[in-house]
Amino acid sequence: MCTHLDGPLRSVPLITNVMGSSSEEISRLLEACDARAEIAAVELNVSCPNVRTGLDIGADPRQLEEVIRAVRGSTAKPLIVKLTPNTADVAACAQAAQDAGADAVSLINTLRAMALAPDGPARAWLGGGTGGLSGPAVRSVALAQVAAVSARVAIPVIGMGGVQSSRHARDLMDVGATLVAVGTESFRDPAAASRIASGLAGCGETT
Repeated sequence: MCTHLDGPLRSVPLITNVMGSSSEEISRLLEACDARAEIAAVELNVSCPNVRTGLDIGADPRQLEEVIRAVRGSTAKPLIVKLTPNTADVAACAQAAQDAGADAVSLINTLRAMALAPDGPARAWLGGGTGGLSGPAVRSVALAQVAAVSARVAIPVIGMGGVQSSRHARDLMDVGATLVAVGTESFRDPAAASRIASGLAGCGETT
């Protein structure tokens, strides 16, 4: 059965993304989310700088497991861990998240990249020097990493990265994703998620 945009409105679960640079900061954020009844689940973004090491918290399986174990008790809500692709072994990081109590993992986040100023002397165009690359350019990386993670863990895997059509979403599901998220494409087409979902349901898809 196809659901059309002009049909009755349904309640949409609210998933809140949080990030922090220490276990203490993350715990405070999770506690704040836990107190809000309207939040259905929390996605913990571990692709952020760690003050002590200078690395992404999620890039090292051992450190990731320590952080999640330290904060897991701060919320009774389902906890999704958003993994970084900027790591040597994303499947090991997913395993660490599962072992520490994560209810699901999501990937991929953006790839670390750089852009140069379009005019003048060669210099980084972004204020931080590097930034996150998303969109169609990361789709093949997402497919490979979702496949590796899905083969490693038993918890649900939310796949994302360059999804523009129902075919792209189906590809991620074919390699093990339980759910698929649409990100960058929504900036170009705010109705992208509905269009892609309709295509997956066999209702046709316009591009």
